[in-house]
Amino acid sequence: MSTPEDQNDIISFLSKEVLGGLLLCLTAIIALIIANSPMEGLYQSLLDLPISVKAGDFKIDKPLLLWVNDGLMAIFFFLVGLELKREFMEGELSNIKKIALPALGALGGMVIPALIYTSLNYSDPVALHGWAIPAATDIAFALGVLALLGSRIPISLKILLTSIAIFDDIGAIIIIALFYTSKLSLTAIAIAVLCCVVLFLLNRSGSTQKSLYILLGLIMWVALLKSGVHATLGGIILAFFIPMNDKDHPDRSPLKMMEHDLHYVVAFFILPVFAFCNAGVNFSGVGIEQITHSVPLGIAAGLFIGKQLGVFAFCWLGIKLGLAQLPSGASWTHLYGVAALCGIGFTMSLFIGSLAFEEEIVGGLFDERIGIIIGSFSSGILGYIVLYYAGKGNKIVQD
Repeated sequence: MSTPEDQNDIISFLSKEVLGGLLLCLTAIIALIIANSPMEGLYQSLLDLPISVKAGDFKIDKPLLLWVNDGLMAIFFFLVGLELKREFMEGELSNIKKIALPALGALGGMVIPALIYTSLNYSDPVALHGWAIPAATDIAFALGVLALLGSRIPISLKILLTSIAIFDDIGAIIIIALFYTSKLSLTAIAIAVLCCVVLFLLNRSGSTQKSLYILLGLIMWVALLKSGVHATLGGIILAFFIPMNDKDHPDRSPLKMMEHDLHYVVAFFILPVFAFCNAGVNFSGVGIEQITHSVPLGIAAGLFIGKQLGVFAFCWLGIKLGLAQLPSGASWTHLYGVAALCGIGFTMSLFIGSLAFEEEIVGGLFDERIGIIIGSFSSGILGYIVLYYAGKGNKIVQD
């Protein structure tokens, strides 16, 4: 049974995510407005702004957009890694009985959307690269929609949605590591592996010097950037070496302290900046051909149809087989509403889309972001409507 302190931690976490989700919505809307205004040229120039870091013969030269996607998002994945480690060690996911429902929901929410997308793009090798785009869920956006429903929604549903997104993140990490890498540099990979060895020894020694972990993480990030393995994975790897406990100060947790400090940076800066840089789709010249192209169509169908079908069906099956239970205070309609909200892929879908098509020349035939926006927007509206009527007249008092 969770203690009042645990419930306060959950509510505090959800509050940050909700406010971050609302800010994310705002910055995405601003990006869309600018991209479809006379300032569109200035917006593109900003994204293409070259930024270089040089030390001797070593040089990293990227446009601003890639610094955001490869650099800032590595910090986001570092936070995801910290959350995953904490959840598995002592959080909601440390109890095997609580894992079944969100794990099944996340599995269905990845498999069915990917199958729908693949069925529409199986004949196009380039388009097939985007099969994982509709398999993602944006927890900040989804919780932002739940915030609009207030006390109509039991907190158990918010915890379920967060847990599904955590498993979804694990799936996204595995997908990125296995399928979205380019030509590998063995030298750079060897340096990254050496960093992992040193991080392991540092952790085993009981060191809690955050500066040392961050320095080694930065070196590993640069090595992965040059290796062909996507650099954002460095954030995840580093997180699992951050010590959970401080043997000299039992009441302090280096991991929880870093997680707490990063929540605000990620929710109120990194994700809004990412959304602003990636959501600016120019709709001029976009006709029915671009919207019904198999890539955006497959993404939209995967998010809107595949997510709700996969999450709800797999959860229903798990409950009927006795492997899991409905969250306390929730109905089947509530569960379906949460399944619909899982179709809000936005941030993670945009990120995977940038990996899937970053080196492909698509000749303006399609823009995967159109499908992401349509699928996410439709899922958010449906989820809100379903949950609104599921909780109508039944406001819940949350202690």
